[in-house]
Amino acid sequence: MSDVKAKTPHGEMTIDKLAEIQPGMAAIMKDVGERYTRTYYAAKGGNWKLAAYELNQVRTAFKVAKLTRPKFAEDLGTFDKEYLQPIFKAIHDQDWAAFVGLFEKGETGSDFYHDKRGYPHIRYVLPRDPPSNLYQGPPEKFKRASRGKE
Repeated sequence: MSDVKAKTPHGEMTIDKLAEIQPGMAAIMKDVGERYTRTYYAAKGGNWKLAAYELNQVRTAFKVAKLTRPKFAEDLGTFDKEYLQPIFKAIHDQDWAAFVGLFEKGETGSDFYHDKRGYPHIRYVLPRDPPSNLYQGPPEKFKRASRGKE
């Protein structure tokens, strides 16, 4: 155990305590799944910048996981290279047909890595409906709806 302490405005905490509260893979993968979904619906709606942003957030979550859960680092790096980077290219090219095929390939890749790690019961499924709390269409077509008097 480490005696090194971190000081915050709220008090001191040992480095070991800070390590204990790092998010586990379940919390990280929940965020990954939500952002992967948003990537799909943003691309489908023609909001390619949002699609790129959401996929970049998936990659950021992977960076956190690689640091806090190093036993997964190699698989996360390989998944990024084999699946996420090609999706980024399709987003950059604004190529919907390529994007869909690569997105589906990523779903299959997710199954492979869940199986490899002993989690065959975990399967990402694209929701039928897009997230309702985020506009997915082209930014230039966005119009804020009036809620009327409440």
